[in-house]
Amino acid sequence: MNVAPKFGPAFTLESADATSLDQLSRQAEGCTRCELYKNATQIVFGEGSQKAEIMLVGEQPGDKEDIAGHPFVGPAGRLLDVCLEEAGLDRSRCYVTNAVKHFKFEPRGKRRLHSKPNAGEIQRCSWWLGAEINVVRPNLIVALGATAVYSLLGSKVKLTPERGHILTPENHPPVLVTIHPSFLLRIREKEDAARQRANFIQDLHRAVQYQGN
Repeated sequence: MNVAPKFGPAFTLESADATSLDQLSRQAEGCTRCELYKNATQIVFGEGSQKAEIMLVGEQPGDKEDIAGHPFVGPAGRLLDVCLEEAGLDRSRCYVTNAVKHFKFEPRGKRRLHSKPNAGEIQRCSWWLGAEINVVRPNLIVALGATAVYSLLGSKVKLTPERGHILTPENHPPVLVTIHPSFLLRIREKEDAARQRANFIQDLHRAVQYQGN
């Protein structure tokens, strides 16, 4: 395993004070820590068992998640479910959440197009992600994409060179770095898409192997 000497805003000492996920979710319902709450339909908090051994952290809810109020229920979420199954990892064993809890988008007619959260928005929402980590205390966190990597490990850790590696921030759960499943949906070339999908499943399988050690 590689060692990550630094860590990101979600691993700072300051986070929401809660002893259960239900309590934390209720606290988050009125969140105004950044401006994203003004246009989002609702906050989309994490879901899963408080005793989950593995935590999956994505970027932010998308259009489908914003409407439904649940994480990873859109196209990327459905693909994640399939890849988790192929990797031998039951989603029910995981706690699934995002680095940012409100949907950031640009309106284009009737459509709402995803817009990447900025550093300030990620840092402010790390208040909640850090609290989720403190409550769940997972054995392993899977960082899905660059935003999750930044929130957990800071700006000096980059996705591409660390992809597939398990990094170990001091006094915090280890973090497996991989892509966000939405990346796979954007690949047009079939052979490249198949190769990247196989690599993603291999990354997820590392989480299974880690749990077995």
